[in-house]
Formats: sequence, structure tokens, C-alpha cells
Amino acid sequence: MANSTSGYSRRRALALMGAGAGVAAASTALPTRFAIGGQAKVRIGTLLPYSGTYTRLGQAITNAMELAFDQGGGKLGGRPIELVKVDSEAKPPKAAELTNKLINQEKVDFVVGPVHSGVAMAMAKIAREENTMVVVPNAGANQVTGPFCSPNIFRTSFSNWQPGHPMGKVLLDEGKKNVVLCYWGYGAGKQSAQGFKDGFVPHGGKIIKEIAVPFPKVEFQAALTEIASIKPDAVYVFFAGGGAVKFVKDWAAAGLKDKIELVGPGFLTEGVTKAQGAAAEGIRTTLHYADTLDIPANRAFRAAYKQAFGKEADVYAVQGFDAGLLIRAGMDAAGGDTGARAAMIKAMETTAIPSPRGQWTMSAAHNPVQNFYLRQVRNGVNEVVKLAMENLSDPAKGCRM
Repeated sequence: MANSTSGYSRRRALALMGAGAGVAAASTALPTRFAIGGQAKVRIGTLLPYSGTYTRLGQAITNAMELAFDQGGGKLGGRPIELVKVDSEAKPPKAAELTNKLINQEKVDFVVGPVHSGVAMAMAKIAREENTMVVVPNAGANQVTGPFCSPNIFRTSFSNWQPGHPMGKVLLDEGKKNVVLCYWGYGAGKQSAQGFKDGFVPHGGKIIKEIAVPFPKVEFQAALTEIASIKPDAVYVFFAGGGAVKFVKDWAAAGLKDKIELVGPGFLTEGVTKAQGAAAEGIRTTLHYADTLDIPANRAFRAAYKQAFGKEADVYAVQGFDAGLLIRAGMDAAGGDTGARAAMIKAMETTAIPSPRGQWTMSAAHNPVQNFYLRQVRNGVNEVVKLAMENLSDPAKGCRM
């Protein structure tokens, strides 16, 4: 487990500071200036994967969050920043121990994390009890902004319900009314499938069959054989990472690629098109971001990120960048005083985030109300086709706040 505490530096991308400077705090009545002159460091604890399968995601989120801080002058509400990095290892059994370490031993002012939904649910329970400010930059578990919602918990990514929901409308608009669902039969897969169904069935769509594949198995032949015999208009799937690579390749090898349309949330092709190769060409997905999104905020962000880190940004970086913007908004509104909780929360709830994905606002449950785009793989790139759904909010079932 990596655990590092480091003073924050403004070493990156200062020439492009203006790219993220447009965050306006919602509260105009600032509290009294932080009592000791703003010299104490704001401690930001990150509970993210810095080793293992999801290392790349954790690093992208951290890099982009630091970039957002740089573009705000390297301070939060006038105070310097100290990052306390803890490796979540994306392992839910360790989540409680590591969350308690950040909150009770390291005494951080904010916790930013995690990537893994299982870690997020354990972390959210503790954060509610301890009343620690939390910003979730990836984990999509519906529960975080549903039954576990709390005034001190915010998310800058998505709920698992959101990304696939617009695909129902896309298919219905094209006259495709008979669909098979195929997904990993665990929390994220079930929540993604429900999001699609909620956008499809009430408007005339029919789910012919649901096929739940035990997670994390990648033996898909039986499912593909059944799908081929049903011959639906389309198949909506939820697989990601190595599972997405295997499914898409197996789909093409089974001769289904040119017979039945394969669709899903963006994670079906996000970050894996190179491994999927020709099998991915033409696949359509819906997601809140695409690298090719042609808006000024995205162009500026991608240029700044590449200049700072020598690599291209991705959706995980966007979510980390927005976490940084959100914390900036809260701390600026509080005048650097982490004890001015009401002013901080009000700003974080009401500030419109000028994101690379397009401007978004926070729902009452503290989940992004955001645009979702229809993307299609063309020459290995997830190209934006059109806006699939504007300002989509998660239903946040079970949230009482």
C-alpha cells in the first residue's frame, strides 16, 4: 500500500492557468477570513488505486485534480495544499481501514476517491458518520447518491444508472424495439441494465431476454449462441476492461457483428479500442464524455493536460479535473475556512462546473446533472455522433437529505 504525503507545487501548466479559471462561487457573502491568515495547508486525502489493474485510472484522476488546483493558483481559498495519497488497491475489504486512516489519523479536510464502487460504499458509510467532506471522482454505485447520500458527499462522475439510460431513446428513435440485455451479474451491471430499461421499456421497447454472466467470468459462448437464435434488433451489454475486449472480439468472431447491433454504455469501448481492434469498429455507446468532444473547455483542458503530463487525457482525468474544480469552488466560497461548512456546501451544490465534458450542475442528491453523447468507434476512436440526452439527472432513489 502506497502512502505518501507531499506538499503541493505549482510546477505544471501555469501558462494555461486561464483554462479552468471560470469557476464562479455561488455564494457572494464570504465568511470571515481563515483565522490564522490562511497559512495552514488544506489536506486533501486521495483514496485511489496507485497499484494493480486500475493504477492508470487513479493516476489520471490525481494528475487532473492537481491541474485544476494549479489553474486556480496552487491554493484553495488562499491556503496552500497538501496531498495525502493512500493506495486503495481497489479492494473493498480494505476500504474501512484506509478511510479511517485518512480521516482519523491523517486528519484530512477532504477525501477524494475512490474508483471502485465497493470501496465507495464502505467509504461513504464512514464519511457520513464522521461528517468528512468527500468527493467521488469515479465510482458509480447508485447507492452513493441514493440511500447513502449526505450533505458532505459529492460525486463528479456518474451514477451507474446514467450512462446507458440515453441508449434506450437512441434505439427507439431508430425503430429498434426488441432488445436482449447481457451483462455481468453484479452491482454495476445490474444498475446499468436498469438505467437502460428505464429509458427503453416505458416508451415502447421490449426486453426479450436478460442474460446475466457471473462476474468476472469472460466465457461468453453460451450467451452468444442464445442471442444468435433470438435475433433481436439490438443487444445492450455491460462489460468493461478485459471483459469488454473479450466480448467484442467474441461477438465479431461469432459472426454477429454485421447481423445484430451491439450497444452499451461508453465503458464497452472506452480505453480498449486498440485491444479490440477491427471488432470494435462501428460500435455505438453513450457516455458523458468523448475525447473528440469539440468544445472550447475540452480543447483547453486536453492541451493543458498533455503539456503538463506528456499524455492524452481521458474520461477519468475529466472526472478528476472536475473534482478539483468543485473543491476550489467550495473553498473559495468559504474563504479558506474548512469550518465554514454551510458556505462551502452551498457553493458546491450550486456552482455550475465549466467541465471539459460540457457545463454541468449538481443534483439535489449531489450527483452530476449532465449531457450524454452518442459515440461511435471510427478508426479506433470514439467519435461524437450527437447529443443523445441533455442534462440527465439520476433518480437518486432512497436519498433522504
